[in-house]
Amino acid sequence: MTQHGHELVFASQQERATQYNARASVADFDACVREYTRLADIAKRECAGIYDLHYGQGAAERLDIFPAMHHQQPAPLFVFIHGGYWHSQAKDDAPIMAKAFTNAGIAVCTLEYTLLPEATLAETVREVRSAVSWLYHNAAAYGVDRNRIHVGGSSAGGHLAAMLGAAGWQGQYQLPDDAVKGVLSLSGLYDLRPLCDIYVNEWLQLHPEQAQRLSPLFQLPAQDVPVVLAVGGLETDGFKNQTYSYEAACREKGLNVRRVETPHCNHFDLLCELCDPDSDLSQATFDMVLQRG
Repeated sequence: MTQHGHELVFASQQERATQYNARASVADFDACVREYTRLADIAKRECAGIYDLHYGQGAAERLDIFPAMHHQQPAPLFVFIHGGYWHSQAKDDAPIMAKAFTNAGIAVCTLEYTLLPEATLAETVREVRSAVSWLYHNAAAYGVDRNRIHVGGSSAGGHLAAMLGAAGWQGQYQLPDDAVKGVLSLSGLYDLRPLCDIYVNEWLQLHPEQAQRLSPLFQLPAQDVPVVLAVGGLETDGFKNQTYSYEAACREKGLNVRRVETPHCNHFDLLCELCDPDSDLSQATFDMVLQRG
């Protein structure tokens, strides 16, 4: 299975399992997660936050909002979805970019969602889409401009962000077609079919046909939705090629795509680039959300 010349399957099942094993690609995964917690704790101390707003009836269907307090409101909103291969991590360690973004006049929202295998991936996609609907319809109460909602995510969250950027689902959630104004995806998974016979499918539990229906590569954004992509230079070819394939498909459709080069980053510290307002990744995101340039 090759998309746009970028290998997604690899020579053997064992090699593929290695290529899509993000935790094994870093020397100390636990240290990476501890850094998320440390940075999130700093952000929550320094930013005003509204916590655990329920966007749905499920226990996990909650979100946090960090308003852009000292800027003109209503402010644009950046919705961030955490990673964890859809079966781990939580929104509590996700708002590491809150201070950099709110200082720039951008409100931040972090989403919780039901983890797999308690939920199916289709249910998780439905949850994050209903969260965007909730944010759109309740935006005014939180100083948010519902006409400037952008979404982003890392790893599995990058997949979910791209599914939010996809065209065609909005009407079922009482949203206009252009409710999502832009997408940032870091180290995302865009074609899930290569995951169907490796360890990830223990919780994904997908057949290839189901995986294709839940793959952003086959549900691209509308032509006027800008996309910002990044994948760490220290990541495996599996994750790099996923990004390159999605980028190529978006460009082929004529989308405005910007890929930020991050040669010094691995799968986990790539997200930490968003803590620095002067990083290339933050600047590209600000350009998209604030419509600069």
